[in-house]
Amino acid sequence: MIAPVMPTYGAPELAFEKGEGVYLYASDGRRFLDFGAGIAVAGLGHCHPHLIEALTAQAEKLWHCSNLYQIPEQIRLAERLVAASFADSVFFNNSGGEAVELAIKMARKYHSANGNPERYRVITCDGAFHGRSLATIAAGGQEKHLVGFGPVVDGFDHVAFGNLNEMRAAIKPETAAILVEPVQGEGGIRPMSLDYLKALREIADEFGILLMLDEVQCGMGRTGKLFAHEWAGIEPDVLATAKSLGGGFPVGAVLAKEGPASAMTAGSHGSTFGGNPLAMAVGNAVLDIILADGFLARVDAVARRLWSKLEGLSEKYPTVFEGVSGAGLMVGLKCIPPNSTIVDKCTEGGLLVVGAGSNMVRMVPPLIIEDEHVDAAMAIVEKAASELAAE
Repeated sequence: MIAPVMPTYGAPELAFEKGEGVYLYASDGRRFLDFGAGIAVAGLGHCHPHLIEALTAQAEKLWHCSNLYQIPEQIRLAERLVAASFADSVFFNNSGGEAVELAIKMARKYHSANGNPERYRVITCDGAFHGRSLATIAAGGQEKHLVGFGPVVDGFDHVAFGNLNEMRAAIKPETAAILVEPVQGEGGIRPMSLDYLKALREIADEFGILLMLDEVQCGMGRTGKLFAHEWAGIEPDVLATAKSLGGGFPVGAVLAKEGPASAMTAGSHGSTFGGNPLAMAVGNAVLDIILADGFLARVDAVARRLWSKLEGLSEKYPTVFEGVSGAGLMVGLKCIPPNSTIVDKCTEGGLLVVGAGSNMVRMVPPLIIEDEHVDAAMAIVEKAASELAAE
């Protein structure tokens, strides 16, 4: 007999009943240092007092009214994101997948509005993960996500990761946009080089197509800047983000320059729950903290400590680890044994980490971690590595 909860997540055993800062507490009383952060969602840790205050205050006033009416906190959050980024306009929805879906729609609508409706195809990179809708699994192009969901949605061309020659060769008269993750998450914590990102901007300008970035996981401060592309000194035309934007409350957003944003006229898109008062109150509270003076610099500093420690462990245990990749506090530890073995041993030791493609152990801790948390986590990883090395 099938379980009441549809069995798409396997049968996890751990259940948590409380979170506090960088820790989660299981129903059996065990405490875990959380370096998974709900897959990079709890960017400010669990039950952050400022977020609780904002959510509670809003919950006592208004939960939902729909976008048929003006939502002042939505306007405020949009204005703050515009002021802090490349964007001229923002649309709010509920998740990263929805945000990427809108970006794809926006690429088509932009070219159609400019007299080129034949431009509808989007180029993506091998190893990408852009969401779980029919269009976004087609954009990702990974067989494990596509099997059983055919026919595959048309409109996507895939090129090798980091290969500019293939990217150029893939551009056709029907091409509308390039869509990439500055740091691939599910694909194995693979960062695109800054030179590659700069070249993509140049290619998009040369061919008159949009450069769209999926910063659902690597955005909102995770790399030590508000958005990962800032390290390359470029600006996209469209950007999808989510995860840490709500700190655990479901909220996603599409940020866009005036050109593509202007194509989205009244009635061309919508969301029942997107931009609701609860989500906007929390989003603004998140920005209060992330945009505060010194916050992102501290994220960068603690990330460098984490990288140094991980690189040291990789060198010390060459039969267990092959190296480290990623950016900022989005880090992948390449494993030689199955990554699930490392994940399980870390869990046994009280550290939560997450698997990723290419046999990676993914570490995406809350942005509020301190040096002491890094040291405690590395002690658990080292114990796991030493046990595996001795086998």
